[in-house]
Amino acid sequence: MRVNFAKMQALGNDFVVVDLISQYLKLHMAHIKRIASRHFGIGCDQVLLIEPPLSEDSDFCFRIFNSNGQEAEFSGNGARCAARFFHNFGFTNRTHLKADCLAGKIELNISDNETITVGMGKPRFAPEEIPFIAPKQSMIYSLMVDNAPVEFAALSLGNPHAVIQVPNLETAPIKKLGNILSKHSHFPKGVNVGFMQIMDPHHIRLRVFERGAGQTLACGSGACAAAVAGIKQGLLESPVTVSFSKGKLKVTWDNPNGSIYLNGPASTVFIGEFRL
Repeated sequence: MRVNFAKMQALGNDFVVVDLISQYLKLHMAHIKRIASRHFGIGCDQVLLIEPPLSEDSDFCFRIFNSNGQEAEFSGNGARCAARFFHNFGFTNRTHLKADCLAGKIELNISDNETITVGMGKPRFAPEEIPFIAPKQSMIYSLMVDNAPVEFAALSLGNPHAVIQVPNLETAPIKKLGNILSKHSHFPKGVNVGFMQIMDPHHIRLRVFERGAGQTLACGSGACAAAVAGIKQGLLESPVTVSFSKGKLKVTWDNPNGSIYLNGPASTVFIGEFRL
C-alpha cells in the first residue's frame, strides 16, 4: 500500500504528516518508529496524523507520536504544522481553525505574514495534573540526579514539562540531565525537560530534551512552559521571545488566569509517498 505524506518543520522541529481523512490506514508503533528513523525511514522528531474531527465544531483532529512510537498529548510546533497542512493542502480556505487533540480542543489562526498563532489553553501547576509526584504544589521543586540536587519548575500544557534555569546553554548538560530527568520515576508519564537561559525580561534562549524524541531543534509547548515558569517566578514579563538554534517563537501570557498564545512559523519541506 502506498501512503502519501508531507515532511514539515517548525524551526527545525520536523514532522512526517499523514492525512487520514482522504486515505485510510492503521499505523502501529512499529510503523511509527520505522517512518521516524533517520537511517531506515523518512526521518523526523514526531509523526503527525491528521484525522476527522471528534466534535461538530472542530475542523480536524491531530495525533502526535514521538520517534519512539509513543503517543504524546500535545505539541505547539505540531499544532502549527497541522494547521498549515490542513489549509495548504486544500481541506479549507479559512484561516481561523479549531482542532481536537489528546490534550483537548485548541484554536489556530493563520496570519498574513505566514506565521500561525496557537491558543495553548491554561497552564496547570497542580502535581496530580502534570502528573508529578510531590507532597504539595510548589514554585520550584528539587530532585536528586547523579547524587546532586536539580531544581526546576514543573507544569502541564496538556503535556508535562520541567523547566531548569541555567546560566549558559553552551555549558549546560542538556543531553545527560535531560535523558535522566525525562524518565525520572517522579514523572509517571515522563517529562519534556527545558533548559532556559534568561537574556532579559522579554527574551530567553531555550533547548528542550523531549521525552521519546531526545533533544529537538525547537519545542513549541516547551517554549510556553519556559516563558510561563519565568513569568510565575517574576523573572520574565509577557510577551516573551524564545530563541532556539534555528529561529524564534513568541509567547504571550498576559492574564495569569487566562490562555497562553504561541506565535511562530511552520512550513512544508517536501511531499512524497512511502510503502506500508
